[in-house]
Order: sequence, then C-alpha cells, then structure tokens
Amino acid sequence: MTQPTLLPGQSSERTNGNQERYGFSGHQTFPFRYSWLKKAVDAVHEDPNVFRREDAVVIFGVGKNMVESIRHWGLATQVLEEDQRTRRLRISEWGKLLFLEECDPYLEDPGSLWLLHWLLVSNPARAATWYLAFNVYPFPDFRKDTLVTFIDGFADRNQLRANIGTIRRDVDCFIRTYTPSRWTSTEVPEDSFNCPLVELELLELLPDGMTYRFVVGSKPSLPVEVVAGVILSLLGRLGSGRRTVSIHECLYEPLSPGQVFKLDEPTLVEYLDQLESLTGGDIAVDETAGLHQLYVRRPIDGKELIVQYLRARVTP
Repeated sequence: MTQPTLLPGQSSERTNGNQERYGFSGHQTFPFRYSWLKKAVDAVHEDPNVFRREDAVVIFGVGKNMVESIRHWGLATQVLEEDQRTRRLRISEWGKLLFLEECDPYLEDPGSLWLLHWLLVSNPARAATWYLAFNVYPFPDFRKDTLVTFIDGFADRNQLRANIGTIRRDVDCFIRTYTPSRWTSTEVPEDSFNCPLVELELLELLPDGMTYRFVVGSKPSLPVEVVAGVILSLLGRLGSGRRTVSIHECLYEPLSPGQVFKLDEPTLVEYLDQLESLTGGDIAVDETAGLHQLYVRRPIDGKELIVQYLRARVTP
C-alpha cells in the first residue's frame, strides 16, 4: 500500500500539547449497541455499585464480558462518571439529560449520536484509539495494520502502556463502531448488531475491501448546536479567556469540529454562518486584515446550546 496523502493542513507527526491520559481496551471487543447506554444509566440510577454485584449478569441479561463492556461504554461516552478513589459510578449531566430526563433515551435523534461521538472521541483516558484516530492520525484513509502501527508508534513515543495485541483489538473495535457489520456464514446474529454511530457515516470501506476512509465533507444530520459546543470547548482548551479562534484551528486542531466531525472548509464555513444567526451575532466571523477568525463577543455556554437543542425535541 502506498503512503496515503496527508489531510490538508496536517503534518505527519502530531501530538496533543495537553498532558492527556490515554487508556486502551475495556470494551471486550464489543462496540456499544442501541440499548446499552440506557441500560447502564438506568442500572446505576438504581444502584451505583450495580456493576460490582455478583448478579450483574442477571440484571443486564448478558454474559460477564458484555457486562464489563456496557460499563466501559457508559464511561467512554461520558454518560457515566467514576469516582477515582472509590470507583463508585454516578450519572453524568449528559447521561441524566439523555436517559433520565428522556430527551432521547432511544437515540432516535441524529443530534444525540453526534453528541455521543464527540464525547467518545474527546475521551482519550477511556478511548485512546478513538481519540487518536480522529484527532491525531493525519491521513484520510488507512488499512487496519496502518492504523495499528501508527497508534503503536504513538504509544511507544509517549511511553504508554499498550501492547500490540491490545491495540489491534482496539482498532478492530474502532472500525466496527463506525462501519456496518459484514455477516459471514458462521457469524451469530447477536454479535452482528451495528453500533448506533454507524448511522453517522464517518467511515467507509473502499472497494478493495481492505482500506477504510474517513468521509470528509458535508454532514446533513449534524446540528449547528453540537458544532457550536465543540468550537466553544476548543476555545477553552486553547487558552483561558481567549475570544478568537481561526478557521484553520477549527479545521485542524485536535478536538476541533473539523477533526471530530471530518468537515471540510466549505462545510465549516456554512456552520459558522449558522452560528452567527443562532447566537444573534454573539459568535461572528471576523475577516480583519484578511485573517478569517471566529470571534466570540461574550461568554457563551456551549453545553447549554446543546441542552436546549435536545430539550426542544422532547415530545410534549
């Protein structure tokens, strides 16, 4: 395989300047399924120690490995949180909003899936491979071994605890998080349920049957409110009190909307125009001295924009 072409604006060596924690495995080879996050939240609402119980397999109605996987995905998508001292679980604000307040308990709104995707790929401590694939890997396509080698090299340079077997399993699960299952004659249907994030169509298998490509460009189902939340979160990461972010940063910085959602520049600019309208001009594109920047005129809570979007979709 020839070396893939770099995405515009990216170099072949990118690391996150923030001292992130990176975690691998935990999913037990299973991508999460439609009912899993709601099951996790409902169970923790009843008993914060539910995953430690001897009868957890009975409560969840699945095997031990799947119980561990459900716990992992609740934490990886940030609908659950863990007390680092006691390991006691609690429901996050996002988990409460989606599942306890029933804004979208069955993940029927694409906006909920885009939100969960962002929460997942912005959580390197629980989903390092997902974070690295979307935010650090600099090429538009890959084969499994290409991505494994890239992540293994990143882990080695940063002295992370991850052996090559763990990374291979992570990459396989990562691919199945975003692409439909390919059934075989020996496959058990229960093991072939697609992850909800397949609906986002962020990753495609090319005709050669071995190469995967990130789908860069328009995302018709991606709400402007979720894009706004990601941009405002990025602004906070770039510097306390900062009010401007360049178009280039919005496209190519780790955890930018361009990287998280694989947007191209024309699509991003369309969202920025919508943002100006959504916020009544509090977020605006500034073209001073030929430099395209996004300017935030006053502090805005990006999370609240997403909350309002989701609550507006609750059936009365």
